[in-house]
This record gives sequence, C-alpha cells and structure tokens, in this order.
Amino acid sequence: MTDIFATGLPARAATHHPQQLSQLLRNLSLNAGPKITLRELAVAMEDRSFGAFLVVFALPNLIPLPPGATFILGLPLIFVAWQMLASRRTRIWLPQRMGDYAFENTTFFVFVNRITPWLQRAETLIRPRGWFLGSRFAERLIGLLALILAIVIFLPIPFGNWLPAFALAVIGFAHTERDGLGLVAGAVIGIVSLAVASTVILAAGALLTFIF
Repeated sequence: MTDIFATGLPARAATHHPQQLSQLLRNLSLNAGPKITLRELAVAMEDRSFGAFLVVFALPNLIPLPPGATFILGLPLIFVAWQMLASRRTRIWLPQRMGDYAFENTTFFVFVNRITPWLQRAETLIRPRGWFLGSRFAERLIGLLALILAIVIFLPIPFGNWLPAFALAVIGFAHTERDGLGLVAGAVIGIVSLAVASTVILAAGALLTFIF
C-alpha cells in the first residue's frame, strides 16, 4: 500500500489556513482534469482532510435517498472516523486502490455547487476560535464520537440517520475551520442524535415484543 503523503508536500503550520472549504473544493474542481481521484481530494485537503472527508461523505446523507443507500455512504464515514480515532497520522490515509478511485469532475462540480451555498452560510458562523485540539488525544476523542455516529448512520434505523449525519457534517466542518466551539456544538448534536436513535431502537423493540 502506498502512502499518499509520501510524495513530499510543502510543510505547513497547523494554524495556516489560506482557504475556506467552499473555495478549496471549487478550486480543486476548476483545476482538475476530467476525473478526480480520492487521492487528489485528500492531498488538496492536507491537514484538514479528516474533517473535510467527514463533510463530503456526511452531506449526501442529509438528502432523501433510496433504501440501502446508507450502507454505501456509511462505510466511508466509518473508515474516516476510525482513522481519526486510531491512526497516528494527522491526515487521512488511503489504501492505493481506494486512493485511485476516480469520479467524474462534472459530477463533483455539480455536487460542489449544490453544497457551496450551505458551506458559505456556515462559514459566516464557523471560524477559527477556541481551538482546543492541540493534542492527538483530544482529536481521538472526537474520532470516537464520530465513529459511533458513523456506525449509527450505517445501521438501517428508521428516521435515525439524518441527525447523526448532520452532527458529523458540523463536526467535520468545524474541524476544517479549527473552530473549537463548533466542535462542541457538533458533539452536543451528536449526543442528542444518539439518544434519539436509542429511543427509536427501544421503541421498535418494544413494538415487536408486543406484536409477537
């Protein structure tokens, strides 16, 4: 397996933040060829790749999807969250086959255009402040919550996927913008979503017990 960051990227200070996420995604699409690989996306995000990948894979879960779609969209979230929790790296790592996966730039551009208004509105609220993830341990705690939320999204829980996906989108976006207060807000939403999902599961179990 090839390390996508073994090619010698320019060193960056952890606090150097030249572009907002909406502009970064748009520039990536405008400057890319007919296809974009996940590796190119990860390299463009650099030290913000954990949060950016959470946003990219969480947002599709916020729109109506056919049954079973969360199985497909939940797996990448589990993969990203697991790395936040367990990896020693500060950036996402992709196996070579996954990194080589390419998608049409035209499709990516349409996706970016659809989420850009949402991102730009969020960027007026989320900004670098109260950044408390100065250690890898603190980031692992966020990764643990993100992993639990990703597993909930993956599970076929009726009406139980939207709120965890929204929480992950907030957590991911706050992570890219170095907004500690935004991370706290995302964590609170995530904990509430877990309580809601638990209630749904318990209610469904009680109903099945009553029926059978």
